[in-house]
Amino acid sequence: MKDFDLNFVRRHFYAFDVDNPLSEKAFFENAGGSFPCKFVVDKLTKFYQTTKVQPYGYFNGSIEAGEEMDNSCKKIAQLLRVPLKNLHVGPSTSQNTYVLANALRLSKNKKKVIVVSNQDHESNTGVWRNLASQGFEVREWKVRSNGSLYLDDLKKLVDKTVCLIAFPHVSNIIGQVNPVKDICTIAKEAGAFTCVDGVSYAPHGIPQINDFCPDIYLFSSYKTFGPHLGVMYVSDSLATELESQCHYFNQEFPNKRFTPAGPDHAQVAALGGIYDYYHSLSDHHLNSELSSSSCIDKLNNLISNQERKLLKPLLDFLKTKKDIRLLGSYEIEDRVPTVAIVTKKSNIELAKELNELNVSVGSGDFYAVRLLQALDVDIHEGVIRLSFVHYTSGNDVEKLMSGLDRHL
Repeated sequence: MKDFDLNFVRRHFYAFDVDNPLSEKAFFENAGGSFPCKFVVDKLTKFYQTTKVQPYGYFNGSIEAGEEMDNSCKKIAQLLRVPLKNLHVGPSTSQNTYVLANALRLSKNKKKVIVVSNQDHESNTGVWRNLASQGFEVREWKVRSNGSLYLDDLKKLVDKTVCLIAFPHVSNIIGQVNPVKDICTIAKEAGAFTCVDGVSYAPHGIPQINDFCPDIYLFSSYKTFGPHLGVMYVSDSLATELESQCHYFNQEFPNKRFTPAGPDHAQVAALGGIYDYYHSLSDHHLNSELSSSSCIDKLNNLISNQERKLLKPLLDFLKTKKDIRLLGSYEIEDRVPTVAIVTKKSNIELAKELNELNVSVGSGDFYAVRLLQALDVDIHEGVIRLSFVHYTSGNDVEKLMSGLDRHL
């Protein structure tokens, strides 16, 4: 196995081409949306140029369009190592959870208790909380003072009346990786379903959904080097409990049950480029195809080690700054490189000043208002979020730390 080859990785993104203005920027708002890889951009471009017609017809362009869309879905299912029939593609993760909540509202399930957390992005908490006005009881799994969720607190909320537990795989603020397998086990012992928001985890490792067996797993492909879509896994057991949300004549097709409207054809066709990108990384670093879970595990470890290599100096730097409050842990274990800080400076002013130094950072509440309130953060100011992925360079991190040192 080769060492992580950053130059090889960055050659897969148009954003890092020398003639692209983005290449001059140190980009630290990847949690809001990563750069798409060239495989995705090229597929999207080709679809618009040659097959932008109604797919699944009986003429050449239409046949090819349908085949491209089908191949993309097969590749993503293979990447996640789940059956194709359990994979659903919608316009966004927020839209997917909205559809699922409506399906649960209409279901005949007699259990009417839902557990949500206040660590979540609002897309995986608000839709479930809204069911409180539809006869459901909503219980909140609250973070403690450090922003973390604890299993002991969850166990006090779960009993045989719970039908669903919704929680994040990773917090989009403190970057904590939650023990998904343990949570899913607690749910199953109580006869409850689980909805895992994987949006903030998926950019840092290919989710192997069968390893922890949730009933719902969601992530956003535009944060995993792809087009702007929401990818969703729904287990067989839950799918049969939920009311179909598609046209009545499509109910026999498992992949259409939770897709009320037709998908974005071009973006679905481009989605398979994510698989092609990871395949290229695997072939280069491991001299192996993405043909087994062990291969994906090795690739995930390679990516994780690279990210931690860059995360440690950033956290060590922040630890020396008395005027900076870090939300979450300074330890690199059980977290991803999503770092939220609070300073005495205006977030907007700091972001503008860093931009002048070609450093791009995020600022705001990032739809995690409940978590920020629990951590006593001014909602109007929010936080500065510093987030990166495996294509980020050491020079980028140095530029970020230099900029923060200069303006704080």
